[in-house]
Amino acid sequence: MDTLLGEARKPEPETEPLADGAVLFRGGARAEAPALFAAVQAIAEAAPFRHMTTPGGFVMSIAITNCGDFGWTSDRRGYRYAPCDPGTGKPWPAMPPFFRALAVGAAARAGFPGFAPDSCLINRYEPGARLSLHQDKDEKRLAAPIVSVSLGLPARFLFGGLTRQEKPRRFRLENGDVVVWGGPARMAFHGVDPLAGGNHPLTGRCRVNLTFRQAS
Repeated sequence: MDTLLGEARKPEPETEPLADGAVLFRGGARAEAPALFAAVQAIAEAAPFRHMTTPGGFVMSIAITNCGDFGWTSDRRGYRYAPCDPGTGKPWPAMPPFFRALAVGAAARAGFPGFAPDSCLINRYEPGARLSLHQDKDEKRLAAPIVSVSLGLPARFLFGGLTRQEKPRRFRLENGDVVVWGGPARMAFHGVDPLAGGNHPLTGRCRVNLTFRQAS
């Protein structure tokens, strides 16, 4: 029976293991995608997307904003989390409660109960934008997982091992796909190939990625 108190149950997303401690939930946030993107647009009005500079002086091809208690930033001084947007000097917009609920639920489904995200890094990819292989290691709570939600245009997600020398595998991510990695995969190198052109009904000519972290 597929109903409970007269309401249809949400179907379980297709699950694809990526590695020990890493899983892809295909379509795990597809139903929420329009509301997620609308919230991102509101967040960007208060904290505009910007192309940050790496410590080496390179301008990132992806545009970035954040919501939550802390936001990830980069400049010539290094990578770090900060409570305020360096562009406006104001605190980052609050994380919408349904953002947090989605991330906590995905983490629990992946085997990581108790996730308490206090930061959501929002990346906007336009055609040609990419993210080179890297590890997420600026968080104080490395025992907590990372939860990533894709919106809009499809992308090729690179997921490797614990050293840069290990060849990464590529996974196609589409609108509403959710990736969670933690435990033995928490420090896996990962990235995104250059985004191909296209026009998505939700986001237009871009892909938006929400990455939930426990920064503090």
